[in-house]
Amino acid sequence: MTMLDCIGGTRLVPLTGLHKPGAARLLLKLEYENPTGSMKDRMALAMVEAAERDGRLKPGGSVVEYTGGSTGVSLSFVCAAKRIPLEIVTSEAFSKEKRDHMAALGARLTLVPSPTGGTTRALTLEMIEVARQIAASLPGSHWTDQFNNTSVFATYGRMADELWQQSGSQIDAFVHSVGTAGSLRGIATKLRELNPNLHVTAIEPVESAVLSGGPSGSHKIEGTGPGFVMPHWRPDLADEIAPVSSADAMAMARRLAREAAIFAGTSTGANVLVALRLAERLGAGKTVVTIACDSGMKYLSTALYGAGAT
Repeated sequence: MTMLDCIGGTRLVPLTGLHKPGAARLLLKLEYENPTGSMKDRMALAMVEAAERDGRLKPGGSVVEYTGGSTGVSLSFVCAAKRIPLEIVTSEAFSKEKRDHMAALGARLTLVPSPTGGTTRALTLEMIEVARQIAASLPGSHWTDQFNNTSVFATYGRMADELWQQSGSQIDAFVHSVGTAGSLRGIATKLRELNPNLHVTAIEPVESAVLSGGPSGSHKIEGTGPGFVMPHWRPDLADEIAPVSSADAMAMARRLAREAAIFAGTSTGANVLVALRLAERLGAGKTVVTIACDSGMKYLSTALYGAGAT
């Protein structure tokens, strides 16, 4: 057994005491039980191993990626375990904990400044371009290019199998925030094979609600809302799209920590907020599943849990 074998198999727990009587059963997948505290460990391993298998990643070559942090931390973990050099393009817009974690695992970081201090379309596109340039300058390297990497669908399909088995083969609705859209697509596609009547709700930041037809903008729900429609996104993936503000997502994340002992990040707050509303709409006898995407340990210095957080 290696450290990479510790990825997956995370627990699915009932979330009680936060919603009204008569609401649907709400189950939360604790993806922060993965080695780096994030569901992105699954994706990182899939991307690297696919590139190794088909020869896109040459022996001795480096992996290159742009990231808000969680994918970068997960790639840092996978590459450290495999002794592969890693070049990460990120920004000070994202948490210091993530940047420090990547560096601790041996990644080399290139930082792109964010004039707004948050995630914007311009920042994402600039990080992508810098990653492309770095990959082109390193012979034998492989740019995992998470927004366009289709190897992630199968690993998230296997995560859907975990969800189905752990739920007792009853999932009526799946709620998940959208970043690359890879996890939503992989999980929702497989769950719909298991339950053709599955209801899927996709979440995006209200400040950058491009999937809902709104303008892009700056927000603080890390790992979501890059500011444009992602290549993995398909309009038929979700039955509805729920915009959530950064403030509301943070408030729910703090409530989860204090009232349910679930210590997670801002995207988890968004997931649970929308899942609670949907559970009340669907009512008793139904099951809603959502995801605790990553650990709150990644956000101790940010507005979510840092000085001044309420």
